[in-house]
Amino acid sequence: MTHPRTAMAATAIATAGLVVLTGTAAASPPQPSEGPRPRPSEGSPPRPSAASPSQPSSRRSSPPPSPSQGSTLSSPVPSPGLAGHLGQRLEWGACPAGATELIKAGAECAQVTAPLDYGAPGGPSIRLAISRIKAKDRAHRRGVLLANPGGPGGPGLDYAAHIRTAMKDAADRYDLIGFDPRFVGRSTPIYCGISPKAQPTHSRREAFEASVRNARDTARRCHEHGNNAALLPHASSRNVARDMDLIRAVLGERRLSYYGISYGADLGAVYAQLFPRHADRIVIDSVTDPAMTQYENFQAAGAAQEQGLDEWAAWTARRAGDYRLGRTPRQVRATVESLSARVDEGPLRIGEYTLDASALGLILRQLVGTEEYDDVLARAVRNLVDAAAGRPVEPIPELRVWLDVFNTPSPDLDNQFNSGNAIFCGDGGWPAGGWPSDPERYWRDIERARCTQPVFAATANAIFPCPFWKTEPREPGVDVRNRVPLLLLQAKRDNNVPYAGAVAMHRRLKGSRLVSADLRSHGVYGRAADGLTPVPCADRVVNAYLRTGALPATDIDCPHPEATR
Repeated sequence: MTHPRTAMAATAIATAGLVVLTGTAAASPPQPSEGPRPRPSEGSPPRPSAASPSQPSSRRSSPPPSPSQGSTLSSPVPSPGLAGHLGQRLEWGACPAGATELIKAGAECAQVTAPLDYGAPGGPSIRLAISRIKAKDRAHRRGVLLANPGGPGGPGLDYAAHIRTAMKDAADRYDLIGFDPRFVGRSTPIYCGISPKAQPTHSRREAFEASVRNARDTARRCHEHGNNAALLPHASSRNVARDMDLIRAVLGERRLSYYGISYGADLGAVYAQLFPRHADRIVIDSVTDPAMTQYENFQAAGAAQEQGLDEWAAWTARRAGDYRLGRTPRQVRATVESLSARVDEGPLRIGEYTLDASALGLILRQLVGTEEYDDVLARAVRNLVDAAAGRPVEPIPELRVWLDVFNTPSPDLDNQFNSGNAIFCGDGGWPAGGWPSDPERYWRDIERARCTQPVFAATANAIFPCPFWKTEPREPGVDVRNRVPLLLLQAKRDNNVPYAGAVAMHRRLKGSRLVSADLRSHGVYGRAADGLTPVPCADRVVNAYLRTGALPATDIDCPHPEATR
């Protein structure tokens, strides 16, 4: 899952279940295998397997290949093991023209060559796009800090630049490194082709059957498109963590500091488990329960989202004169449930757009997750209720952003959705895998949940392409249990990844400290960068840790931001 910024609507929806829609490195860098040899189930790659021959490609920075070209693989590296990758010299240059935050920050960009298959590192390779903002305080430089915005499927080349303002003077001590994970953005991107236009459905069962057909078709297209058949077996969270450690080594650093949010937080936990001796100052913000599969974590969010809707309904009822959705929380909720039932019967027309049940559920899910969006959600529901009543209305601007995602296919969305699917279906368990193989299981789970989750049951139990995926996961899920010192943050009323999951993660990470924040939000640190109310207590703790390396003496409860004003 990703941090739900409106500007990142596409990525957020992609990871919420949208399958029914459409310088020079040091001469002798420390190697990723440094330290005790990991168990086969941890940092080490799977047993070597044969790799398909591929066409050679340049290592210079270039735009991502077009969907019609597919992704290209580099020629096999002649050196044995990882030596050929560890000795590479990066060609730093200008960042892509569209990366405005990076350009404004004076960043430079490069491409790292990584093995497609860490079990056969002399075989075909892929290219990872990275960015760097050099440390300003060279006298107190700590090293590098890598950042990831979540997903899977979220591009992160400019994310380190995005969080730099939140880090304040702590940012000056690090080379801030952004990267697009493998198969995302400019890192050997995969495409599956645009989904066929969804046909209208007029009942819940009909909509479910359409989602199954779409999931099956997505799996087929992803396997058949370009050279995806060679790439997809190597999409996994473990391999992304290995790529992170390779980036560390190529940059000549003995250890890696990190900030990740949502799936990026889970990824940080994976990295600390696989490479504990290389983990420096690690901050993970908004995690899932490591004892659950991804499907189970999505299911757990359903009840939390209904609770978030109740909280929003109470807020909206107190403003009945503004939104006219009901004078009591029960009346407001009834309005939303009636709207949902209306869209179950057929797509809703609003202006030039149509909105089906799946899209409605996902929009409600994303907006109810952040309390600062209460007004937007209330106005959007009012807008949709008017449209359902036949009034000639146009979508409000905030709703139009989301409707454009659902109604305007693009190569970027294709890449974000399907690189996310590749990780969901490529992980053998937590953090992103673990999907039931029987399609009817999803229907039974939806119907069972409806009595307590009338709005979000279908979204929380949505089917992904994984039951039909053409490649099996090559490795098991990651069993996170260690004493690596790190900082964990979680909002107590997070309904995207519920708070109980963070408590479970905290218990397994014996060296961690948990910073809890009393608010409804997915993401705690650096909220001001997204135009949200900051949590000063949490920001101070994170920046002090990044500045000094000292964790708080105990876990910390941060009050609601309004309580500190």
